Amino acid sequence: MQWLSWRGLDMKLVIINGSPRKQGRTGIASRFISRTYGAELIDLSTSSLPLYKGEAEQYQLEEVVQLQQAIKEADGVILATPEYHNSMSGALKNALDFLSAEQFTNKPVALLAVAGGGKGGINALNSMRTVGRGVYANVIPKQLALDPDQFDYEHDGLNEAAAKSVAELIDELNLYAKAFQAVTK
Repeated sequence: MQWLSWRGLDMKLVIINGSPRKQGRTGIASRFISRTYGAELIDLSTSSLPLYKGEAEQYQLEEVVQLQQAIKEADGVILATPEYHNSMSGALKNALDFLSAEQFTNKPVALLAVAGGGKGGINALNSMRTVGRGVYANVIPKQLALDPDQFDYEHDGLNEAAAKSVAELIDELNLYAKAFQAVTK
């Protein structure tokens, strides 16, 4: 796992790209955050994570064990998703179903939604926040929705305004991660 040294804090940061699309905007935002902040990227568009069935043997699969370990060891997590039918992607929900309070209790979690054009992503943010509460995560108040015009498609990144918004999200996540580290380390 990579470490993020952001404003004086060493933080293990993980971002989950919840898009099943290899060329999707959520992937662009996730890769940008991974590159810029040294976060470990869990990319569900290239993952072989199986469909969650609640069967005990699934928890022994290498992909599941690696997902659980990455989240458990992280000081902060960013969940990123496109908005599909007023919610998070099925791929992200499926991954979250393999996780529990064992990995998330009190862990700071930031939310990022990628809107498809005019719908805003707020429903995806709300659905992620609800699931976060269900696994006892400390979902931070600040959240971010990105629109299509906030991407730098040529450079697989974000425009300046969106990059600034991401930095503000990371700043708040950092504050919560610092408190999390103080009580868990």
